[in-house]
Amino acid sequence: MPLSSLAWFLEIPDQRCIDVLDRQNRMGALDKTFLLDTVAPQYERDGIVFPIPVLKPEEIVAYRSAFEELVAHLDTGIETVRWTHLFFRWAYELATHPAVVDAVEAILGPDIFIRGTIIMCKQRHSPSYVSWHQDGAYANVNAYTALSAWIALTDSTAENGCMRMILGSHREQHAHLNHPVRDNLLHKGQEVQAVFDEAEAVDVTLKAGQMSLHHFNIIHGSNPNRSDGKRAGFVIRYVTALGEQVGFPVIRVRGQADCSHLELAKEPPEGSLEERIYAWKQHELQRQAMSR
Repeated sequence: MPLSSLAWFLEIPDQRCIDVLDRQNRMGALDKTFLLDTVAPQYERDGIVFPIPVLKPEEIVAYRSAFEELVAHLDTGIETVRWTHLFFRWAYELATHPAVVDAVEAILGPDIFIRGTIIMCKQRHSPSYVSWHQDGAYANVNAYTALSAWIALTDSTAENGCMRMILGSHREQHAHLNHPVRDNLLHKGQEVQAVFDEAEAVDVTLKAGQMSLHHFNIIHGSNPNRSDGKRAGFVIRYVTALGEQVGFPVIRVRGQADCSHLELAKEPPEGSLEERIYAWKQHELQRQAMSR
C-alpha cells in the first residue's frame, strides 16, 4: 500500500497522525518526540515523508502574497527563482520557520544550515516538467547529511504537476546523463540512468501550508501542470556541518557545532523590495558568470 503520511510507524490511521501534527502546529509548536517517532522512521525507510503541516492559515496568506509580489516585479511567467533566502526577509523567515526546522532536526540532528533555496512555480497549463533525477548526483554535497524541504505555497496535486517519488530509491546513487530540453525545469536536463517502474511512483500531494522532506538520493520528478491554477512551492536545501563542502556559503539555522571550515552567509538586511531585487539580480549575474 503506498505510504502517503507519517502514520505507518505508529500503526494508526493516516488522518489521525496528520491531525495530531496539525493541532500541534496550530498551538505553535510541533512535539519533537512525536516528530522523532514518526518523521525519522519513515524518512529512513522511504526516503520521503509527507504531508507535514507547518504553516498556519494566516502564514500561508502572508508567504503566498510575498511570493506573488516578488514574481510580479520579476516576470509573471518566471518558473524558478533561486537564493531568495539571502535577499528577502520573508524567504529567510520561511526557511528558518521553527515548525519547518523542528521536522528537519528530527532527521539531520541539531546542527542545521541552509545551503540554498528555490521557488518552483508552474503556471496554469504549463508544459514544464522535471525529469526523473536524484539531487545528490549533481548537488556536490554528501546526500546522507542533507535533505530537501518542499513547502507548498499553493495546493500541489497530480493535476497541477506535484512531485512524484520512487519510494525506497534513496539507498543507491545512480549515474545521470544531461539531456537539455526546453520544458524541463532542470536546465541541464539531468536524467537518472536507473531501471524502475514509473507506475509505482507516488504523487506527493500537499495542501498549501504543508511540506514534504525528501532525501537527496531519492528518484523523483514531476509532470506538467494541466490545471487552471498555478502550482508554487518553496524548496529549501538543508545540510549539516559534516556534509557541507568547504567554501560554499551557508546560513546557520540551529546548533553550536564548529563551522570554522565553512563560509557563512548573513541573513538578509531590511530594505525596499526594489533594493532587494537589485541585490538579488547582481548576485545572479555574478553566479552565472562564474558558472560559464
